[in-house]
Order: sequence, then structure tokens, then C-alpha cells
Amino acid sequence: MTRSKAYSYIQNFIQTIDWKLLVFLLLFLDVKLVVKALALIFIYLMRPDFKFGFRIKNSRLPLFYIIVLLIAIFNWIISSNFYNLNYGIALITGIAFWTACILAIHQLKLAVEINDAVIIHHTIVAFFILNILASYAIYAGIVIETGTINPFRYQGNFQKYFMGTGDYIKGITMDTSTTNAVINAFGVLYFLSKKNAAMTILCMSVLLLAASNITNILLCCIFIGLFVFASNKDQKSIIITCLMLGIIFLAKVSPQNNRYLEEAYKKFVARLPSKTPAITVVKAGSNEKEGALVTEEERRQIIARNYVDSIDNLMNTRRLKSMPVITKVDTLLAQTDKIIVPPPPIHSPSYQYKNETTVLEKQLINFSAWQATVLPLTNSSKVPANLPGKLLALQQTFHLFQQQPGKIISGAGMGNFSSKLAFRTTAMKIAGGYPSKFAYINPAFESNHFDLYLSYFTRQDKLHSLTNSPNSVYDQLLSEYGLAGIMALVIFYFGFFAKYAQILTYGIPVLLLCAGIFFVDYWFEQLSVVILFELLLFLDIRESSIEKTAADGN
Repeated sequence: MTRSKAYSYIQNFIQTIDWKLLVFLLLFLDVKLVVKALALIFIYLMRPDFKFGFRIKNSRLPLFYIIVLLIAIFNWIISSNFYNLNYGIALITGIAFWTACILAIHQLKLAVEINDAVIIHHTIVAFFILNILASYAIYAGIVIETGTINPFRYQGNFQKYFMGTGDYIKGITMDTSTTNAVINAFGVLYFLSKKNAAMTILCMSVLLLAASNITNILLCCIFIGLFVFASNKDQKSIIITCLMLGIIFLAKVSPQNNRYLEEAYKKFVARLPSKTPAITVVKAGSNEKEGALVTEEERRQIIARNYVDSIDNLMNTRRLKSMPVITKVDTLLAQTDKIIVPPPPIHSPSYQYKNETTVLEKQLINFSAWQATVLPLTNSSKVPANLPGKLLALQQTFHLFQQQPGKIISGAGMGNFSSKLAFRTTAMKIAGGYPSKFAYINPAFESNHFDLYLSYFTRQDKLHSLTNSPNSVYDQLLSEYGLAGIMALVIFYFGFFAKYAQILTYGIPVLLLCAGIFFVDYWFEQLSVVILFELLLFLDIRESSIEKTAADGN
């Protein structure tokens, strides 16, 4: 492509972008709640349309959102919290989040309706390009700071990065790295369908840098299905390339993630007890974290390492005693004309762990000590059962229904058991800010999911993982909205898009990925990846409908 043709292509590309939609996406996906609010204000000033089109039959938008709000109001009316001011404010806050979802999806649908498909496509491409550039800029900053091209193996700065490097690759949204990973997973499936190999591989590379193992596993499963049932020769080549990139990443870039995947398999799939039970070791003067839980194999490695280190230290001491300091200095001066100070041993144990407690962790620990009688898991000396926190959270939900069968139909109520709202209204800044004078903690939430969360996230860092977080859309809808909420999700949300299954292309794998990630977090309340999912589905429905109409006409 000549320079003039390239310039013409870029100019045409820029001119065929829905800039209002692009700005809205960039603002609404930002992590800050105030920026999300500004995004809604901006888009409704630019496109002041409030014709949502909710109908019982052939609804323009998913009725799921309306049903959830009705269930929440119903629960409030029949509950004992009807006259509780703090819960009333919490309820209004929750309704505001769901209303924001409705306002956002309406504008996405409107953008797809009033624009040509190519304009929406170029807008999506522009968003992903900006996110990829932001992600690599963050990675470049880490490389400069650490002085190594692969910070996933860098163990200096008390392992600030190392296998946790992906936590910092947050993309243009500056939300969690998991959010960035899911966004790029959507991008991989979208551009794969479009046979855009360059964008597919770029999104895949950012996805791997974000190091979200759960997202990678889900995408790998979808890849296998696409490879076998729904891909042509070119797409198979791209899929193989993406899978090879994943293997290279795990083998060469961040091999530490292999252990995480192995543990996740044991907990979720095999659910086998560990062959080497965890024990507590406390060693005076040791570089290991005091009271840390280690396995028998790890204990043996610690003993062996300490023995080797002690021999090495003894030999160094003898060498130093046998050679005067001035002799060493003179030798260095004779060789280089300057004293060479050896660099610090950043890969030694003393540089690989920093025993610090954050301000939030201190606050949570103090709270758990104050509420010891209602937080048995947190105040126990043992880690919860040999199951991931998400499965234990579901057990707590089923136990709730066993104790209170009257809540099976409509749930415990918004913000009362399992939601980002429930964590936010604790006013402990776990899920965003909230005024402390209006703090609200439902007893059922406190003695179940909150206790479970504290039991993991007030202990050693290795327990702070998504697998141990109780967050899940399914758990939220089941516990707080009951069977009615789960049915609303399946029938009036997934079903809203699935009814177009016969004509959808990339919409099917994107829908499957969305169904999988709903196990990971409270995504509706996150106000992030769900709107990108909805935009891609609306676009696929329109493109496929146009193609079907044209085919029928011929």
C-alpha cells in the first residue's frame, strides 16, 4: 500500500467513526463511578432519546432489567427493612445501578439502529486500538521501572510485579486487569469472526499480559469448539496461533501461572484433597512470612534452602576473615580504577516478600476482631475448607434457602446477601466509596459472604484470588432475587439474544463467554464489560438480519 493510499484509508476510517459512541464507551468503561455518570449525561445530551421500547412481546430491550427492579421493590415492601432509612438509601443506590444499565443499553441499541454497520465496526476497532495502546504503554512503563523486558520473571521490589505483573495491565479503562482481559477476550472472538488476524492477535497478546487465568481457560474452551464446529481454514490458523501464544506465555513468559492452573483444576474439576496437607511453620529469624501456610513439600524446600544458605554464608564469612578489606579494595582499584559495589541480590528471599498490611486490610482485621461472634470463619485459625471461595459461597446461598424457604422465590432482597452493593454499603471501601453514616450491613450477608470474603482476604496474599471471591452474577441473582431472578436472567436476558441463534455469527461464542464470566464477578453492577457484550450482540443481530434479508430476496 502506497503512502497516499494509506493516508486515504486512515482518513476514511476516521471519518466513518461514531465519535459520540466512542467517547461514551471510553467514559462509561472507566473505573470511576463519577466518570460513568458523566458518560450518561454526555450521551443523552448528544442523543436525547428516551423511547426504550420495553414490551411484553417483541421488546426492543431485554425485559430482564425491568423484572429485576420489580423484584427488588417487591422484596423491599414485604421486608422488615421498609422503615430502615439506611437500607432505603442502599436500595436507591442499587436501583440507580440497574437504571444506569438500562440507560446504557438503550444508547447502544440506538447507535446500532441509526448508523450503518461499518460505522459501528470502525468505532469498535478504534476502541480496541486505544485500549491496546494503553495496555502496552502500561507494560512499557513496568519494563522501564524494572529494567527487564519480562517483568513476569522479575523478583525485585519485593516481588511487586513477578507473576502479579498482569494485575497492573488495566488498559484504558483503568479498571481491574480481569476487566481488561474480558474486554480483549470479546475482541479476540469479534475480530476472529471478521478474519482480522492482526487485531485478533493484538487482543490476544493483551489478554495474555493481563494474565487472567479464568478468562484464558474460558476462551480456550470456546476456541476448541470453534475449531471443531464453526471455523474455516483461515480462522483455524488464527486459532492455532492464539493457542500457541498462550502456550509460549505459560512456558516462557510466566511459568508461575502453571501452579495456579493446577490448583484451580484440583479445586474446581478434580476437587481432590491435597496430597501434602498445609501446615503452619513459624521460624525465628526466617525470611518466610511468619505463620504462613505451606505444604510439606514447601517445608522441605525451605529447610534445604536454609541449609544451603547457611553453608554459603559460612564460607563467605571465612573468606572475608582470611582476606583484609584493604586488599579487596586495592584489587578492585587496580582492575577498574574505581570501587565496584555489587548490586543487591534482588532474587534472594529477603527481597522477594514484604510483610506489610495495607490500610484496608488493617481496617478489615479490626472489624473482624470487633465482630468476632458473627464472623466465625474470619476469626478461625484455619483457612476455610479445601474448596474455592466461590463454591463455598454457593453453599452458603443454598443453606440460606434451607433455613428460610420463603426466600426461594424472590430472594433475600437487593443488597442483603451477595452483591457489589452489599459490599459497598459496608462503607469499608471494598467495592467503592460510600458514606459511613449511612452504612448498612444485613446480618445474613455479614455472617455468610462477608465473613467468607474476610476469611480469605485478611490472610496471606496467595489466598487473594478470584476463585476465593464470592462475587458472581448467578449467586447475586439467586440469593437476592431468588428463582425469579435466575429465570429472568436465563429467559429475558440470555434468551433475548439467543432467540437469534440461527443467524448469529460471532454472537454465539461471545454469548458463551459472557455466560462463563458471569461466574467471576458482579458484572452488571460493575457497569463495564456487559455494555461491550451488548453492543457486539446488537451489531451481530443487525448484520446477520441484513444478510438474511438479502439472501431471502435473491
